[in-house]
Amino acid sequence: MIRINKNESPIRALTNEEIAEIAVATRFQEYTDDAIDRLTEAYAAFHGEDPALIAFANGSDEWIQKCTILLGDGPILMLEPDFVMYEEYAAQFQREIIKVPCRADYSFDYDQVYAVIEKEKPSYFIVSQPNNPLGGLHPAAFIEKTADLLAESGGYLILDEAYMDFVDNPPARPVGDHVILLRTLSKIYGLAGLRIGIASSTEKTMQLLNSIAHPYPLNTLSLSIAAYLLEHPERLRAFMADQRRLSAKLKKIFNEGVGDILSVLPSETNFVFTYGELAPALGQWIIDHGYQPRTYEKSGIPCIETAVRYSIATDEQLDALAEIIREWREQL
Repeated sequence: MIRINKNESPIRALTNEEIAEIAVATRFQEYTDDAIDRLTEAYAAFHGEDPALIAFANGSDEWIQKCTILLGDGPILMLEPDFVMYEEYAAQFQREIIKVPCRADYSFDYDQVYAVIEKEKPSYFIVSQPNNPLGGLHPAAFIEKTADLLAESGGYLILDEAYMDFVDNPPARPVGDHVILLRTLSKIYGLAGLRIGIASSTEKTMQLLNSIAHPYPLNTLSLSIAAYLLEHPERLRAFMADQRRLSAKLKKIFNEGVGDILSVLPSETNFVFTYGELAPALGQWIIDHGYQPRTYEKSGIPCIETAVRYSIATDEQLDALAEIIREWREQL
């Protein structure tokens, strides 16, 4: 079964020879002080950021969990649908969660979000930008206004930018002690299995988040592989461009192949979200032909139970997928 349900990279950014060389050079017998400093410097240099305001953990999930522990004791605000782990971690710590649901067309009533912030004064509002699982980018004006309202009420805005590297023209983001940015090396970097999540904010807020940090949050091999990749910026940029090309190819396959008979949401990510009367049937046909998309019939979220999401694959796999879709279309 070809897995297109987890929004991963279908290819690796490094060769077998490079990985072997990195593994041999990695000093497993030592703790990771130097290795994490190396990754911090490499990541900051690649993004043009202050290394003092960046920290790493075991995936973005660990940062979400830390925010749930540390950021107040009031309600947590999220959109629905959004990344399922926001609610999972809230439940772990018995935190009240308020969800603003999407409309029938999967758009959001942003005025409703503003009203909830003003009334409920959540400890934090966490939002994936672009949205996971829908794929769309929220307007910069919405992000800016929520940041202002949360600053006034004493809450935090957490921007989960797992897919922002797929966006052609990333919007400006608000800054301040109340704004936390989460990123990951799992998506466009092709390092999902290494579990490397990044948090950044102001010095004050990073001190708070790091107050419950593990002394060695990542293993040495993960740190070495990620640092090596970031230390070769031209190579990495070419790899990221290829990920964007595969993403564009995936969207073209669905928009041109079935966009006239089922709904394919605009996407700024490495996946497409489909819905409509025929979406489940197409999804099942694709499963029957050896591909595993993401389905939501057991999600517990009514608005997406009949939707199907597809993430990128290799060129050859996408070509085969296009043919499978064409065959399905012919037998309707």
